[in-house]
Amino acid sequence: MTELVNNLSTDLKSAGVKIRAIAADLSQIDSPSKIYSQLDPNFGPVSILILNAAFNVRKKWNDYTVEEWDYTHAVNLRSSWLLLKEFYEDLKLTKGCVITISSITSETAPVGFMPYVVSKAGVTGFTKTMARELGTDGIRVNSVMPGAIRTEWEVELDPDGAAVEDAVFMTQALKRRGYSQDLAGTFIFLAGDRASFITGQTIVVDGGWVML
Repeated sequence: MTELVNNLSTDLKSAGVKIRAIAADLSQIDSPSKIYSQLDPNFGPVSILILNAAFNVRKKWNDYTVEEWDYTHAVNLRSSWLLLKEFYEDLKLTKGCVITISSITSETAPVGFMPYVVSKAGVTGFTKTMARELGTDGIRVNSVMPGAIRTEWEVELDPDGAAVEDAVFMTQALKRRGYSQDLAGTFIFLAGDRASFITGQTIVVDGGWVML
């Protein structure tokens, strides 16, 4: 993942984009404050916060250890709260927006992903309650719920993608895989002025797999 971030940073810098990449382990309580302390003040206050950290281990529900449960929730859910606490004053100043990342698994509840599913369901609740909490500050909080997106993590587990296709295409309305570029437009919309009156909402981007 570090190599991926470094490559992305290089590409963006080559395109003239100002970027600062900061590595951190978001399972650690003090990581959000360390991230904030390393921001470049020349960039100005933060106006968009995307909470995208995720961790998952696949096991039978009663084979998970307490450590695995706690680590999953620390990364997937607690880090969002801690990061938002760190960036709150910036977001209040800029009347900014927060975008969380849930998962379609919180609706489909697949076997073998129990702590991940529970944590992602928690992200949805976090999104709604923070939209209420921060609405008086003019801060919008919304969530993107991706479906079967072909990520780097999935490529490692299933190089040819056949296993996911077999499971998803039976019910997904659009018979093709989703990729990162299929998500990009939703993030741009939620972060922009055209979504200025939208908060506390979850937008599902799954090719018509689950229709809420």
